[in-house]
Amino acid sequence: MIHAGNAITVQMLQDGIAEFRFDLQGESVNKFNRATLEDFKAAIAAVKADTQIKGLIVTSAKSTFIVGADITEFGDNFAQGAEAIVEWAMPVHEVFNSFEDLDIPTVAAINGTALGGGFEMCLVCDYRVMSEAAQVGLPEIKLGIYPGFGGTVRLSRLIGIDNAIEWMAMAAPKKPAAALKDGAVDAVVPADKLQAAAIDLVKQALEGRLDWKAKRQEKLDPVKLSPLEQMMAFNAAKGVVLAKANPAQYPAPKLLLDSLQASSSLPRNEALKVEAEGFAKAAVTPQAEALIGLFLNDQLVKKTSKKHEKGAHPVNLAAVLGAGIMGGGIAYQAASKGTPIIMKDIGNPQLALGMSEASKLLTKQVERKKLKPAQMGEVLSRIRPTLSYDEFKDVDIVIEAVTENPKIKAAVLADTEKAVRDNTIIASNTSTISITRLAEALQRPENFVGMHFFNPVHMMPLVEVIRGEKTSDEAIASTVVLAQKMGKTPIVVNDCPGFLVNRVLFPYFGAFDLLLKDGADFQQIDKVMEKFGWPMGPAYLIDVVGIDTGVHGAEVMAEGFPDRMKPDYKGAIEVMYDNKRLGQKNDVGFYAYQLDRKGKKAKTVDPTAYELIAPIVTGEKREYDAQEIIDRMMLALCNETVRCLEDNIVATPAEADMAMIMGIGFPPFRGGPCRYIDQTGVAEYVALCDKYAHLGKAYEAPQLLRDMAANNKKFYG
Repeated sequence: MIHAGNAITVQMLQDGIAEFRFDLQGESVNKFNRATLEDFKAAIAAVKADTQIKGLIVTSAKSTFIVGADITEFGDNFAQGAEAIVEWAMPVHEVFNSFEDLDIPTVAAINGTALGGGFEMCLVCDYRVMSEAAQVGLPEIKLGIYPGFGGTVRLSRLIGIDNAIEWMAMAAPKKPAAALKDGAVDAVVPADKLQAAAIDLVKQALEGRLDWKAKRQEKLDPVKLSPLEQMMAFNAAKGVVLAKANPAQYPAPKLLLDSLQASSSLPRNEALKVEAEGFAKAAVTPQAEALIGLFLNDQLVKKTSKKHEKGAHPVNLAAVLGAGIMGGGIAYQAASKGTPIIMKDIGNPQLALGMSEASKLLTKQVERKKLKPAQMGEVLSRIRPTLSYDEFKDVDIVIEAVTENPKIKAAVLADTEKAVRDNTIIASNTSTISITRLAEALQRPENFVGMHFFNPVHMMPLVEVIRGEKTSDEAIASTVVLAQKMGKTPIVVNDCPGFLVNRVLFPYFGAFDLLLKDGADFQQIDKVMEKFGWPMGPAYLIDVVGIDTGVHGAEVMAEGFPDRMKPDYKGAIEVMYDNKRLGQKNDVGFYAYQLDRKGKKAKTVDPTAYELIAPIVTGEKREYDAQEIIDRMMLALCNETVRCLEDNIVATPAEADMAMIMGIGFPPFRGGPCRYIDQTGVAEYVALCDKYAHLGKAYEAPQLLRDMAANNKKFYG
């Protein structure tokens, strides 16, 4: 053994060719953490000291190659400021450079996932051979940063500026064929031939059949484009990239382009200094903090869900009650992920609608070439429409998705319980009605749980799993595991009106109604909140959700939380409902809707909406300051999120933030309500609450925030 460390081993294979093997002890994957970087340096020194080594292949002992840098260490590093980040990055570059500068040919044998720093390790090698089962890429933009271990410099020299920008700005992992086509890897082979292929490349280099020194030199020299060609390439890239990523919301893509443009005409070492300085600028932005926090929160939510696996009983057959758009979507989602499902309704037309919904979603998959027609047939065969409960004795879980009416739901749930086994779980897809209340209709409330999908089911990643007062741990665990199997992210919450997401959303709509009453223009509110980062403003959102749905939900919330969700005035949303304007459901709401060329409903200004709202406006009609609109909308939403933490409806700030991002489209680059409060400053946020407290209870700072402000505490860090 030439080197035996905690993360890397080096041993001779044959004919002077050694294996440089990543195998981080105590971890399921390889990653570049402090320990790995230290061992990396020691392993390189061992290779340099052994004169018998004539060539090197770089491998992984794990099923992945290297997943990238250890993101859990970013917080400590990035908190030191931009200058300290550059001081941290440059020694890392020196280690990578020392590997790249070894006086022997090197080949990366990429057996699995090589992302971020993992692929940057591959780039320091002279050649790269990739398994057919592997994928590579530089996804750092998703974290609000960009590649910082030399990826911007080396990739642009290997595959050209245009391709490198596409790889890094789009952040999508590349499959073998695409990586080979662009020139990012030199060969693709079956997994069982990978090591042999890597050794063969080293032998070809040693025998002079491959000019490995010339290949390496390409990465050391400036990009081979004239100044005019560079300018044209970057101007074109900026037009495309910045059109998709607003620099005010996502600064990293622009910083990436600026860094690449400044470094392209420089040799490697100088170019790496430019990369480090730009990387540091991105790393200290609030967007990077939020997006890195979002990634870590996502990992925490997944880890929390995984803990339920031991207590779950398997779901081999599911059923859904109600074959509408929602029921059809649930049936599609279960069947497409491999779970057979019975779909029951009271009539053939309803069943036809549910099957049509599933078929429509699958047809789109076939048209996009994500599914073959035969696979579509397999998925549809897993959905069994029925008008009776006859087959329900074999069902492990039933998901009720009938109309949002407590009396109807209670009757359907009671009938269902009589038709299933004693241990069958019954879940309700209700969006607002208390699970504890619905359980009163059942003989076995311990088997009853909420399983709230969001519409459209196939697109929305979140599922709220709601624990009623008598819901058993087994019912929760089994429902969580099923949601994961269906490709969703489950978050367990305790029971209350609206649960977590809708409980938080309705004060946001309440703030919107109050702004309109005080004289604000709903179009201005929409524009301000969309610029803030929401995918759609509140007027547009309630039109899409359905104004009738909004009014029904508001009634439930007003009953549950009258002190802050029961207004003493008629709001604009209710006015729209009274005038049978339901939003996109009947093409008139705050806006009017008509089909565009692509067959999608496009909104247009409708003067009638303003005429209807006019009688309820008691304030002076005026254009509001954008920050006042933001403050009034966000305080109501964020305060209710904090109250859900106070009331133990949701267990952690991480789960609360993830639920808002996945459930209602909270701007990801702001990290969620709790992260938003942190970045505002808790004391400053409480002062804002005090400023607007005269508007009502929804604006008063929760006690938890006052305590945090007094003790200089944050939700994160």
